[in-house]
Amino acid sequence: MTMTPEQITDPLCYHGEGPVWSETWGGLRWVDMLAGDLLTLRADGSVDRLHVGTVAAFVRPRAAGGYVVGLERGLGLADGPDDAPRALPEMWADTGVRMNEGGCDPAGNLYAGSMPYEKTPGAAKLYRITPAGQVSVVLPAVTTSNGIDFAPDGSRAYYNDTQTGGTDVFDVVDGELTNRRPFHSGDGGRPDGLCVDSAGNVWVALNRVGKVRCYSAGAEILTEVDLPVRLTTACTLGGADGRDLYVTTSREKLEDPEPEAGAVFRLRVDVPGKPVLPYGG
Repeated sequence: MTMTPEQITDPLCYHGEGPVWSETWGGLRWVDMLAGDLLTLRADGSVDRLHVGTVAAFVRPRAAGGYVVGLERGLGLADGPDDAPRALPEMWADTGVRMNEGGCDPAGNLYAGSMPYEKTPGAAKLYRITPAGQVSVVLPAVTTSNGIDFAPDGSRAYYNDTQTGGTDVFDVVDGELTNRRPFHSGDGGRPDGLCVDSAGNVWVALNRVGKVRCYSAGAEILTEVDLPVRLTTACTLGGADGRDLYVTTSREKLEDPEPEAGAVFRLRVDVPGKPVLPYGG
């Protein structure tokens, strides 16, 4: 499978992250994380920007409408697709730790992870927030909690703690993440955001090496695509037939900025994605 990345936005972001496709807000939405902004690609190709706080870590649709967004030290909820969010109580007090990536399971629970600004090993956590708003710690000592998504049947969860240099997999038993184990190495890349397609294949953005890679559920490398920028941050599947792979990129701390860094790219793939899992709260 030969795929050529197409640049579909200007390099709008300092640190583009967390793309999500949802018809509830009209298609593609992503974050400019350290600017604290949500960006939405409209049908005419224009991009709207909504400022939500110091940090906009991730965004997911809510089952009842609107969206949930990761803020610097907690969550924000919006009732409409383009409404400003209202901040919930902060989940921690340590100003040296911020929210990073998140995703939802088939039951509507939200998994949201943090990272220390100084990348202190083990200083971050992966949290689960139920639809009722109850918060628990799933992983108490991670470093850069990143992409998380679930197999189509909900039996597995795939997860990146970027500092490990690889992607991990869990078995999901009675709704709990169990038996964490290595799934595949990033081979020198820094596994960042990820998504799972409708066949159970796993797409992973490999930061620092400018690649996105697709693995089978058996951890075979099916496809690897090079992008024209090094800091590929995350990917999602969407579009009218679910076969558009969108990839966000960053120019954070680049000493020799690349002209396309911070743009969103699109690839056409063979296997469509599955609908994004919404937050039940």
